[in-house]
Amino acid sequence: MSRIGKQLIPIVPGVTVEQADRTVTIKGPKGELSHEVPGDLTVTKEGDFLLVAPHEKFEGNPSLRAKALWGLTRTLLANMMQGVVEEYKKVLQIEGVGYRAALDGEDLTLSLGFSHPVHMKKPEGISFSIEKNLITVSGIQKQQVGEVAARIRACRPPEPYKGKGIRYAGEVVRRKIGKKASK
Repeated sequence: MSRIGKQLIPIVPGVTVEQADRTVTIKGPKGELSHEVPGDLTVTKEGDFLLVAPHEKFEGNPSLRAKALWGLTRTLLANMMQGVVEEYKKVLQIEGVGYRAALDGEDLTLSLGFSHPVHMKKPEGISFSIEKNLITVSGIQKQQVGEVAARIRACRPPEPYKGKGIRYAGEVVRRKIGKKASK
C-alpha cells in the first residue's frame, strides 16, 4: 500500500474539480490545470476531498503498475490543487562581475560573460521578474517552473573557484582552494 497515495487531497475553497472519463480538471483563481489519470487508478470526490485509489485486480491486490503510479498521481493532483490557488516560485541568484539579467518585453535576456547575450523566450504559463541580481520564475505548474529555472541555471552554472554563475537562492556552492603558492 502506498503511504502517499492513501492520503486524501483536500479541496481548497474557491477551487472546482471536474472529472470527464480519466481527465481531472482543477480550476482556481490563478488558472486551470488538467491531468489524465492512468487507467489503473480511479479518482473519486468524497465531500471536500479527492481520493486516488487503484483498481482491485486479483483478490484485492492492485497491479504493479497501479502501485507504481498511485503515489505519483496523488502528488501531481495535490500540486495542481496548490498551484491554482498560489503560484509556485523559484528564485535564482546571479553572481559575478558584469553578469546581469533584463526583461525584453516578456522574454529574458541574460548577460553572462559570453560574447553574446543569452535570450530565453517566456513559455506559456510562466512569468519572470527581476530585482537587482535575483530572477524569479513563477507559474501554476510546479514541474514547468522547475524546468524553466533549471534551463536558466544551466546557461551558466556556478563554478567552484570564485562561485560565479547562476544558482538557486539559498544554494550552497562548494568552493575549491585553487593553486597554492609553493614554499
